[in-house]
Amino acid sequence: MSVELPCPVLFITGTDTGVGKTYVGAALARLLTDRGLRVGVMKPVESGVDQPERPGPDAELLRWAAASTDPDELIAPYRLKAPLAPAQAATLDKVTIDPASLEETLRVLAKDKDFVIIEGAGGLMVPIRGGFLMADLISQLGVPLLVVAKTGLGTLNHTLLTVYAAQNMGIPVAGIMLNGMEEQPDAASEGAPKQLAMIASADLLGVLPKVAGNDRECIQKLADDLGRMNTLGWLLQAIGLGQMNGRLNP
Repeated sequence: MSVELPCPVLFITGTDTGVGKTYVGAALARLLTDRGLRVGVMKPVESGVDQPERPGPDAELLRWAAASTDPDELIAPYRLKAPLAPAQAATLDKVTIDPASLEETLRVLAKDKDFVIIEGAGGLMVPIRGGFLMADLISQLGVPLLVVAKTGLGTLNHTLLTVYAAQNMGIPVAGIMLNGMEEQPDAASEGAPKQLAMIASADLLGVLPKVAGNDRECIQKLADDLGRMNTLGWLLQAIGLGQMNGRLNP
């Protein structure tokens, strides 16, 4: 089952913590917003939020990147204090996460948008409540998945497992984005793009460099890099914006 939505929606997951999925999601939001699209952003569940009465740092970066004026409740429906997996953090905060309410939040968020970006918490197998996983939420929403992976040793295994799990749960995989390529990469990092392109059952849509600066500076740099990628048209097609390719290429 999938949610009927008025615009394309992309769910972003990572192969592990710390691979930069927030940066990639925010950079994509920034690129599309800078080029005139109305972009909605959503962090359905964020844990490790010091002041849960407000959106956490990931949600705030997404909000800034998309220049969003949407209410906090649409951008960050569930904000949990403990820096733990959502199910565990929600139990400690005595919060019940309701997947049906997340569906309705997405419907409202998407009403006046050209595109919506949803960023998950952790990877596909992170529990949201009980035995309900992040992958179950994605499957329930029926939206495509962008897998963000690191470039170093271990990324082939982690990325292939993530793609395999998604496809076996019926989740459409838009593609893979490698993030954090060093200017002088080691052998594992240098070979990762070619290896993934050959053996992954999903398209490699781009390789982003490691960037330095504060969060906003890094996101803007990555947005600029996305805009210069020779695979930009391929990326737009994969995420449902192929018809806007001319509009988005300056």
